[in-house]
Amino acid sequence: MRYVRPLMQVGPAHVPGAVQMGWCWFTHVEVLSRSAAPHVISANELTLSERAQLIGPGDAPQVMGILNTTPDSFSDGGTYDSLDRAVAQGLALIAEGADILDIGGESTRPGAKLVPNETEIARTAPVIMALRDAGVTTPISVDTRKAAVAAAALDAGATLVNDVSGFTFDAALAPLCAARGVPVCVMHAQGEPQTMQQNPTYDDVLLDVYDALATRIDALVALGIPRDQITADPGIGFGKTQAHNLAILSRISLFHSLGVQILLGASRKRFIGMIGNAPEATDRMPGSIAVALAAIAQGVSVIRAHDVGAHAQAIALWRASVALG
Repeated sequence: MRYVRPLMQVGPAHVPGAVQMGWCWFTHVEVLSRSAAPHVISANELTLSERAQLIGPGDAPQVMGILNTTPDSFSDGGTYDSLDRAVAQGLALIAEGADILDIGGESTRPGAKLVPNETEIARTAPVIMALRDAGVTTPISVDTRKAAVAAAALDAGATLVNDVSGFTFDAALAPLCAARGVPVCVMHAQGEPQTMQQNPTYDDVLLDVYDALATRIDALVALGIPRDQITADPGIGFGKTQAHNLAILSRISLFHSLGVQILLGASRKRFIGMIGNAPEATDRMPGSIAVALAAIAQGVSVIRAHDVGAHAQAIALWRASVALG
């Protein structure tokens, strides 16, 4: 099997015959495989099926604002674990430019323990309902692995389900999403949060993650979730070393071949602190933005971020500087 990665470019000067994909375009692709060295070919050499499965971004990158209502998240645990503070933060993130709010009531940081359904529901559903009661119309995602939590969140006004387990933790979650007709984000993770950073290994991290996501996407489609309602997240930091993370980021445009939109959740992650000399998670905003802009240049559609205002400003300036408006 060969894998094709469009070599994305941005800017006002398009080569005649270039393939347009959202704000990006390409004339060549990198061909990857498990048995041969990578090589570059013209986009004209793609098969019809390879060309058809390539799905690019929309009109503009979106920022998904992170709202953790947990006491123990790695970056901001305990900061928004009351209803009033969580609602105020949600409103603030929207004012800063969040296109989507992602509300989670269970930490999935390395070493985190499982949270009972009732606790997770109590942390998320009232916040979602209060935001809707306050007039918020922004799409709201619930970040959960559990069908019961997702059902309560959807009843409260959530419009998207984001599952870090790739819909493998709770067999009832994907059918629930199909029945409710809601979009989903499927993420790759190797192992459970309690153990995922204990010597994660891959044969080829980029292709292994791609294959795992392709399998999960096919399973979701088979259950009745339309492919155009699925977003894929390669799961930076979830059962991956720094080297694994960088290997994925350097070739993240490969995931366009999955035929879905791509989300990146790298905000404030440990590897940013290691490379950028920022031991404290709250000091990793500049590095988070650098990673986000590099991903957007490869056509990543959604950036999941803590520092929404800073990311929105950076994206606006990046778009202006490459003549995207």
